[in-house]
Amino acid sequence: MPLSISVRDVPPADYLFKIQSYSLLVESKVEMFDSNYFQAGGYTWKLILYPNGNSNSNGKDHVSLYLAIVDPENFTGGWEINVNFKLFVFDAINNNYLTMQDGDGAVRKFHELKTEWGFDQLISLKDLKVKSNGYLVKDSCVFGAEVFVIGHSGNWETLSMVKDPPFATLTWKLEKFSTLDKTSYYSTKSITVGERDWKVKVFPKGVESIRGKYLSLYLNLTDCEKFPSNRTVYARYKFKIIDQLNGKDLEKTAGKNFSFGVSNDLLGFNKFISLSELNEAAKGYIKDDVMIIELQIINISMIKINPSVDNGCGVVDN
Repeated sequence: MPLSISVRDVPPADYLFKIQSYSLLVESKVEMFDSNYFQAGGYTWKLILYPNGNSNSNGKDHVSLYLAIVDPENFTGGWEINVNFKLFVFDAINNNYLTMQDGDGAVRKFHELKTEWGFDQLISLKDLKVKSNGYLVKDSCVFGAEVFVIGHSGNWETLSMVKDPPFATLTWKLEKFSTLDKTSYYSTKSITVGERDWKVKVFPKGVESIRGKYLSLYLNLTDCEKFPSNRTVYARYKFKIIDQLNGKDLEKTAGKNFSFGVSNDLLGFNKFISLSELNEAAKGYIKDDVMIIELQIINISMIKINPSVDNGCGVVDN
């Protein structure tokens, strides 16, 4: 994978490794040198420096630098640490840092068979020694490391859509329909689908903007206080007004997300049916001053969660 190189002003967050008398270190023919330990992401690390390059891994004529996990033999079998890391060379003249990381910010897996990652050719010895580059000043240079451990919190959830859930139909008879004088009514009964309770809300004369012209009909998710406040629930549902004479029911279908924090009253149809059509005797929607509304929830989203992830409810207007 190609090396991604950039320059930044901010020093590495986790560790700086200063080498003084670098020329003596090179002349000593020391093959490699370990830094002191440092902590990052809940683990202990060290840097491994090859001042003359790692001759066993294509490091000739370069500085090789690696990030290594400390005491891996103390970990339990099958351990694995996912890490995104950067290595640095300090430019003392411009007071910034040459920054190296795997191309595209690749995540590296540290495990019992691979306890170190890094760059065989971090920087060429020729570039390191050019005074105008600022990497080697007064025979001193500084390397650094920034380590981001990608941990898994243990939180998870599985979303599934349930088609035709059981016990998902509610039938509501509104008797003495012509005498209903309140602005709106809730069904006297509810149904429990997807571990939520649902009711029907009807405006016999329509909501305010169309009052006297249409019947308005809505699905209502009740008892939101039972549920934590960070969960969206999707429901696809069908409303029917039963034709009690001809068997030609009027039905409309919609689907919507119910989310916490938005109005929990109006999810459905402002203009379900005009009042003139509703009251037309031949249509059979009202018989013996009774109107029958049927709600069916066709699909419902179900979330399987671990105990640390909350559920929730609410409603979004349709």
